[in-house]
Amino acid sequence: MAKKKFGKETYLKWYENMLLWRKFEERAGQLYIQQKIRGFCHLYIGQEAVVAGSCEAMEDGDKVITAYRDHVHPIALGVPAKEIMAELYGKKTGIVKGKGGSMHMFSKEKNFFGGHGIVGGQVPLGAGIAFADKYRGDKNVTLTYMGDGAVRQGAFHEALNMAMTWKLPVIFIIENNNYAMGTSVERTSNVSDLYKLGHAYEMPSEAVNGMSVEAVYEAVKKAADRARKGDGPTLLEMKTYRYKGHSMSDPAKYRTKEEVENYKKQDPIQQVLDVIVKNKYASDEELEAIQQRVKSEVEECVKFSEESPFPDASELYEDVYSQADYPFIKD
Repeated sequence: MAKKKFGKETYLKWYENMLLWRKFEERAGQLYIQQKIRGFCHLYIGQEAVVAGSCEAMEDGDKVITAYRDHVHPIALGVPAKEIMAELYGKKTGIVKGKGGSMHMFSKEKNFFGGHGIVGGQVPLGAGIAFADKYRGDKNVTLTYMGDGAVRQGAFHEALNMAMTWKLPVIFIIENNNYAMGTSVERTSNVSDLYKLGHAYEMPSEAVNGMSVEAVYEAVKKAADRARKGDGPTLLEMKTYRYKGHSMSDPAKYRTKEEVENYKKQDPIQQVLDVIVKNKYASDEELEAIQQRVKSEVEECVKFSEESPFPDASELYEDVYSQADYPFIKD
């Protein structure tokens, strides 16, 4: 497959989108320290190219499911950022009415199937969603994201086995940011090149530069084309990095400042900006306008969340069961 050449419009879109995600997450981190956001909070700072490149390769009807580092994925799929921020606040105007919090975002309208707090729990679910599309004869693909720690779960291997056996249209995407919580990949397995795990099931598998939005797009597009033709799943190991700790409670003392700074030299947003500047896709004034739009949108997210109400206690038992599925349940 010949590599796609991207132009001005795409690079400017990537820059504004990834900058929004970065600034949104940075603001969320500040709000967490101020105790505006409670519970767990896992930030996506540094990994933006994985979602930006993946979404560029998606088509209408494709689905996404991921783990608990899940604020950016729904925004990338078109959920208003203010609804994600309101969910972090636990407000009624949040994406799931303030009932899911940081780790459990869902959007049926945008084909976003979560946000899952159990490590590796979403992997077989992604295979199941893909099975449904295959059963119906659709040409859709399910992008199933996970962290590097999830590949140590038995459910990961069971899902890969079934997906390959049944030729399911699923792309398994490992967001390998080098650490499962505070434990490095090298300390958890003799196999540190995680894409090789797919070889046990004769699944097409490869490592991808997860700091390059173009490289991510090319890999996901190839995998999606394969799945749409009925040739089954692919395992992609996105080699990426998180600049912050595992969660807001993690000071990340298990790695050196030099390591973090080395990865910041590969920053995905800066790489896109470099292309824009080199090709003169935007003037300094136009770039500043983008930065101001992003700043204003993030502040609007905060304002919206601050002014939104908390769910009423009477809603405690709503959205637990569907009456369509359980008609015997009475009001």
